[in-house]
Amino acid sequence: MELVRVVESIEIDVLARARRRRGHRLALLPMAVGCALVAVGIGWAMGVVQERITRSGPVPGWVEPSGRLTWVLGDVTEAQFYAVVPAGVGLIVAAWLAHWGRVRLRGFHICHGRLPWLFLAVAVGLGLAHAVWGWTRFGGWQPTFAPIVSVCPAVVMMYGSGWRVSLTAGVLGGVLSAPLAMVAVDLMCRPLGAPVVFGNVGSMVVAGLLAFAVCRRLPWMPEPVDLGAGHLDDGRHPSPWWLPRRALADFTEAQFYGSEWAALGLFAGLLVGWLADPRAASYGSGLLPQILTTQLLTAIVAVWWYSGRWSEHGFYPTFVSLVSLAPTAVLTFGGGWPTITVAVLVGALLGPALGWWIGRRMPYGFHPFIGFVASMFVITAVGLGVLKTIQLVGLALSTLH
Repeated sequence: MELVRVVESIEIDVLARARRRRGHRLALLPMAVGCALVAVGIGWAMGVVQERITRSGPVPGWVEPSGRLTWVLGDVTEAQFYAVVPAGVGLIVAAWLAHWGRVRLRGFHICHGRLPWLFLAVAVGLGLAHAVWGWTRFGGWQPTFAPIVSVCPAVVMMYGSGWRVSLTAGVLGGVLSAPLAMVAVDLMCRPLGAPVVFGNVGSMVVAGLLAFAVCRRLPWMPEPVDLGAGHLDDGRHPSPWWLPRRALADFTEAQFYGSEWAALGLFAGLLVGWLADPRAASYGSGLLPQILTTQLLTAIVAVWWYSGRWSEHGFYPTFVSLVSLAPTAVLTFGGGWPTITVAVLVGALLGPALGWWIGRRMPYGFHPFIGFVASMFVITAVGLGVLKTIQLVGLALSTLH
């Protein structure tokens, strides 16, 4: 009888949570639809402006700093597939303004107050990566950005503030993340003709596992901090304006900022660089309007669908597809609506749940970001596989006709 009562209580709890999640979605549905229409409008307007700029003649281009500084600042937004100097500057400046801002105006709490220590770790890791491996970029693009969106910030968030933690995080990021990513890209992705995102995120999984295994054995590292077990859902629906704020903040989750103000700085810089030279962003593809549309829609759908999980846990990795499948699908298959639709649905619905499931199963002292980037690998493979299948079926049908 006791077992029956336990099972019944679990069933009641599961059903109650399901009802609350549906309630969150229904409450936020009008805002989600409105935000989606705005995202489509932004993409359309950018496409029109870009066409007019390119028709008007040769574009003067953005006057960027020369040499390593361009690479370093471009690396700041590589995770978003932008790699534009003004976007990197805008992201950094806005992140610090959000950190220093008044409590009522700062929005989501950026880095849980650890931005200075996180920034130090990232500076050390990125500087070390460029000092040791920067010469490889003279032969073409290399993933020197890997430390700033993986080991460096994750170690700081896992072990807290302090000089020892930040410097250790920076060194581990520089000596593990960057070379592993380069090996994966040069020896696996390029010979196989696979998108480099597989090498990037796959190497981050390996680097994360190695880095946190090392941290557990370093005598000067403190005990891992409690990342928070979430909070109980009180049943209240979030404000409708929470959804666009959260969707914006997801654009900076890869850097571990999670700030809507930092995202606005990112977009301001991106807009400046794009207006100066529409082909400067996204590796000269000219697909930034389509990439941004896909990313915005992915963020909106993911945050809306998993709003109940956000309320239950206090965090949910709704950002994972935004920096993996969404841009990769557009760069690989073009910016048509079939591509955008598949990328949004597969990424927004599958990615966060898979990332959460893997991240929750990390050993003690290992940051769940390892699970998040692992899910990026999986959903990108699934999404590109679906799109390739659709492409092949379309070719077969056209041949029959």
